[in-house]
Amino acid sequence: MAKLPKLIATSVVRGSQKGQSHGGVYVIDFDSQTVEQKVDWNTGEIDFTGRGWDRGLRGIEFTEDSIWIAASDELFCYSPEFEIVASYRNEYLRHCHEISRRDHLLFLTSTGFDSVLAFDLNQREFIWGLYLSKNGNAWVGQPFDPRTRGGPAFVNSYHLNMVRVTADGIHFSGLNTQALLALSPDMTVAEVCNLPRGCHNAMPYRDGVIFNDTASDVVRYVGRTQTATAVAVPVFPENELENRGVDDSRLARQGFGRGLCVLNEGLVAAGSSPSTISIIDILKGTRLTAVNLTMDIRNAIHGLERWPAAWQ
Repeated sequence: MAKLPKLIATSVVRGSQKGQSHGGVYVIDFDSQTVEQKVDWNTGEIDFTGRGWDRGLRGIEFTEDSIWIAASDELFCYSPEFEIVASYRNEYLRHCHEISRRDHLLFLTSTGFDSVLAFDLNQREFIWGLYLSKNGNAWVGQPFDPRTRGGPAFVNSYHLNMVRVTADGIHFSGLNTQALLALSPDMTVAEVCNLPRGCHNAMPYRDGVIFNDTASDVVRYVGRTQTATAVAVPVFPENELENRGVDDSRLARQGFGRGLCVLNEGLVAAGSSPSTISIIDILKGTRLTAVNLTMDIRNAIHGLERWPAAWQ
């Protein structure tokens, strides 16, 4: 197998209490099978109501000299040595999940407001928002300015958990959208394809879509012309799991698939709980290797990205 890149991952911990770790940031080297924890997330400002919600760190992106990592309602800028350089808040950023950069704009899912926000990396402020709703069967995208009052209400109907911005445009999806959505330049929202309820990390891939089919415990690729593939999430013997039965009604279970990163043509990295990262040949439908970070069933991968080659 060819040399694999280093990866960076964030994790969240379901059911953790005040004074305990709520997840962290890890750098994973698959060639040496080593894991370095760079950040241990533990803060007294975490909201303990609801399921995982504010606990842990989420989406990851990079600029030339910085690492950008989202928490629930705050965007952190880290140095390559994982020192906090700055952080940014906005009243319309709540329960953020994934983030995606295109040029000088960083896009974030604001799950609690059924919205996508844009953060200008040059101005260092949130400059744009899009509120998602439905009019009958038609999706509606309503732009708003997150710097002013009059934005959307806190609703969380669609649980937006994924945004991917490329030269082809802005795509996003959520647990309850049951579709991969695309935003056109005229601000219209269209369905690209159907998705199963409860999936994570849906994004365009080759001539189709790839995503964590979380409810079915598989990573799935569905193309327009190629045969669809599905690769099962790793599971472990029950007696090897730590904290079994803790907060299990709140999605603290093994096999919970979340976190997805395209490595090259055919290879992807996928996260699952207890925090495990697998390298998958999605076109052949096979798992090549995996690294387990912990056997604590409450600890789940959230964000997953390639570590910049220039920093290795």
